[in-house]
Formats: sequence, C-alpha cells, structure tokens
Amino acid sequence: MTLSVGDKLPNATLLQMGDDGPEPVELSSLTKGRKVVIFALPGAYTGTCTTAHVPSFMRTKPDFDKKGVDEVICISVNDPFVMQAWGESTGATEAGITMLGDADGSFTRDVGMVFDAPPAGLINRSRRYALYAEDGVVKVLNAEENPGVCETSGGEALLADMQS
Repeated sequence: MTLSVGDKLPNATLLQMGDDGPEPVELSSLTKGRKVVIFALPGAYTGTCTTAHVPSFMRTKPDFDKKGVDEVICISVNDPFVMQAWGESTGATEAGITMLGDADGSFTRDVGMVFDAPPAGLINRSRRYALYAEDGVVKVLNAEENPGVCETSGGEALLADMQS
C-alpha cells in the first residue's frame, strides 16, 4: 500500500528521547482527535533534509499553529538518539517540532514510502513527503519524486495546499 489522501494512518510505535532514555510513542495517540502535520525524510544530518526540509517547517510552524494544527512531527528512519541530537542542532526542537525515529522502518514500510540509495549508504529509508491529517485521516499528501529536492513536501507548499 502506498499512502494516499483519504487513508487512515496505520498505528505505529515510533521512538523519542525522554528523560530516562528512549520512549515508545504510539502514532495513534498523537493523531486521534487531532490535526497534525507529519513530514518524513531520508535521513537526519543529510544535505537536503538539514538545509531545506527541516528549516521549511521551522519557518512555517507558527502558520500551522494559526491554522489549528496541534502538532508538527518529523519522522525519519533513524534512532531516537540521532533524532534528538539533530532536533537540537537544527533548532527544530526549540521551534516546537516533535522529532520521532522510525528505528526499524516499520511505519515507513506500512505507508509504502521506502526509499533506497545504495551509493549514498541509504537503505530502507523514507521517501521525502509531508502530510496533513485530521483524526488520523490523510487530508493532504505531498510526496517528492526526487529525494534530493524539497519542493512539494516543504512547509510552505503543504501550508498552501491546506489553504486551497
């Protein structure tokens, strides 16, 4: 299954860093009865992810807040230690973006968004995409064809598509 508009997001156990180490987070607990933005990307600390994708959501987070979005979530097939460090180094955490690791890639596989780029050392990673969901149902989905660009999946593009 490849995720589409109108689909219900599958439940998944993602990981985040808590005070005592890695903590499981059920995606359904973040989406039930809530408006959320989720953006996913190939990898923490990688070029486009760090210089374009994350910053686009840092810039637009206040605009999503004004539209009633309860949470902006970044998901990558990385461990929670890396996601925490990356969130801190980019300023994403301070900007209010929730950084979650899909450590085993199960969520990424369940939504049909697996991406491989062996020459870059990226195996079983996530395609670059962004979505807006209400109560776990995808209302807007913008996926990039080329993982090296951040155009339709950037914060500004998703915000514009939510307004139309």
